[in-house]
Amino acid sequence: MNPNRRPDRRFWQVLAALAGLLLLWAVVTCLLLLSTLDAAERDTVLALLGGRMPLALMTLLFVLMLAAAGLNQLYRRYIVAPARLVDEARIVLGTDAERTLTPQGDAENRALADVIAGFVEQRARLRADIAEQVRAASRNVEQERSRLAALMSELTQSVVVCNLDGRILLYNNRARLQFRALSDAPRLADGAELIGLGRSIYTVFDRKLVAHALENIGQRMQRGVASPSAQFVTTTRAGQLLRAQMTPVRSGDDGDSAISGFVLMLDNITRDFEEDSVRDRLLLGLTEGSRASLANMQAAIDMLDYPDLEPSMRERFHGVIRDEVGAMSQRIRDLADEATRGLKARWPLEDMLGADLLSAAMRRIEAVKGPRVQLDDIDTTLWLKVDSFSLLQALACLAERLADEYDIRVVMLRLAAAPQDNRAHLDLIWQGQTMSTETVMSWQMDAMTAGGERSPLSVRDVVERHGGEFWLERERVRHRAFFRFLLPLASEREQLDVATFVPQGSRPEYYDFDLFRATESSRELADRPLTELAYTVFDTETTGLNPGEGDEIIQIGAARVVNGKLLRQESFEQLVDPQRGIPAASIPIHGITPDMVAGQPTIDRVLPAFHTFAQDTVLVAHNAAFDMRFLQLKEARTGVRFEQPVLDTLLLSALVHPNQESHRLEAIAERFNITVIGRHTALGDAIVTAEVFLKLIPLLAEKGIHTLGQAMEAAQETYYARIKY
Repeated sequence: MNPNRRPDRRFWQVLAALAGLLLLWAVVTCLLLLSTLDAAERDTVLALLGGRMPLALMTLLFVLMLAAAGLNQLYRRYIVAPARLVDEARIVLGTDAERTLTPQGDAENRALADVIAGFVEQRARLRADIAEQVRAASRNVEQERSRLAALMSELTQSVVVCNLDGRILLYNNRARLQFRALSDAPRLADGAELIGLGRSIYTVFDRKLVAHALENIGQRMQRGVASPSAQFVTTTRAGQLLRAQMTPVRSGDDGDSAISGFVLMLDNITRDFEEDSVRDRLLLGLTEGSRASLANMQAAIDMLDYPDLEPSMRERFHGVIRDEVGAMSQRIRDLADEATRGLKARWPLEDMLGADLLSAAMRRIEAVKGPRVQLDDIDTTLWLKVDSFSLLQALACLAERLADEYDIRVVMLRLAAAPQDNRAHLDLIWQGQTMSTETVMSWQMDAMTAGGERSPLSVRDVVERHGGEFWLERERVRHRAFFRFLLPLASEREQLDVATFVPQGSRPEYYDFDLFRATESSRELADRPLTELAYTVFDTETTGLNPGEGDEIIQIGAARVVNGKLLRQESFEQLVDPQRGIPAASIPIHGITPDMVAGQPTIDRVLPAFHTFAQDTVLVAHNAAFDMRFLQLKEARTGVRFEQPVLDTLLLSALVHPNQESHRLEAIAERFNITVIGRHTALGDAIVTAEVFLKLIPLLAEKGIHTLGQAMEAAQETYYARIKY
């Protein structure tokens, strides 16, 4: 929305002063003139002028209009033009924006602009020279950082590095996935309240628990332990069991240096604990039950030793022994079955792209001199959770037996999602003769052999290891048959994380070692420097511009700014079903059609998720009053309140550039030489706003505005702070 342009108060003050002077001159002149006349002459003059006063006033108004036009030209030439030159010079001086100054005003002002431009060019050359020297000096450091980030990103172990305040300054993909699985917040937030640079690890772990572990490490360091560490197990709010191994991060290479942070390597042991508990219960049942059975059998055997025992009683005691032996056998069988299932279930399955698995299967089958392999329909988006080695053995074994026993020379592989549950169909297809059910059962149960290598496993073992199924199907119309494996898919959450949050071609910014310098501040938020705070910069797209008259949010986008860096990977973007129509006139602006929002979550689900994403941060928006009004109107309905401080880049821009004609987001971005991508999408606008905000912070500092409280107070003094929605 475009706020109204601020009227220039100084111009109207000068014009009013001029009007006053002219009136005063006219009045004084008339009084002096009348004082030289006698009474008759004054009456005559007043009679002559009395009827012509409107003409005199019109003449005065005409003079004022001419004066206003002249003043306006003079004002723009000698006041506005130098003021704008000052603003532009401050932008160049206070930011790294590369821009060309626009000469305006009189010749002297233009000359001054040329001189400043010369200095700017000279400084740009110096900056480029210094930057090149800095790049050369820090190249090795950056390479080390990149290697560390790459290593952390690819690790299958969850790793989180924190400073002593518990603020996260590094994490890897595995930790990202694991923390999201731990979240009990609204699904759309996807665990964002737990993991993110600058967020607190104490949202997951008890602060006292971490402090105790650090204390143990400190004591070991004092005893001279070279590599101290601590381990603890804790439960999360979501009821998960986490095992954490903590190692210290020292501030220097010296072994006696102080701890500046800690590394946590995390394992979710919830499932292991549950499986161990089941086994323990079985063992306990076997032990206690066997003890009772043995006691009963011993008693029965003792009674059978009596020679005068009646036959009926003897038979009864024999029955007791038979029953107890049968019960013990059943308990042992149950334990053996459970142990077998546990062994199969605990077999490690890894995520693998289905297309990669089939490519490997082609090479494997052809390597063992099996039939030629072709690929049929392949869903290349599917990720499987498989033991690829044993599964490839099974496919090669089946293909080889088809070639040897049925002279099948060509087989095909097909992969598709199963219509039910979270599974996939992997088919081994051949044309021609099929087989009986008994033969299929035999092939399943036989030990696998492929390429002369014999495996102790059968196809059935491989299927059970995956918790899947296996069967034969026939396609009579196409005169072909196929073996079908029903296999588990990798979890949808993990697929989304990898595809959505890890942009191709760039490594996510999962680390910020500069946060080691940050310390927990006991000061109030308003007293903290702007450069230290974490921000959620957001924007909304709406059906219209009247939040109080039924317009609704149709999209929310946000990105985080931590330690002066825009974290593009830690973003939030969600379409919202407004449950009302979208005016056709607004669609060309935001590009969101009714079809796009149909089926999307409503504001009741989206707003709590966004609230979770933005917790513990300062909200930033451009023309924030507009967006905040939409959020505030939903507080009662959604049950969430956005009570954190809010900064408005519109007000901050008006504060640092009071002489600029426009403070629209595009105009500010152009002044800062920011490339605008994705304008009028919520996330696109949020990212542009974040970049503008980062440029404004040093300009605010030039004006003596360093803290959040100072920024909020100064912003409220601008003209645009009067705008209400």
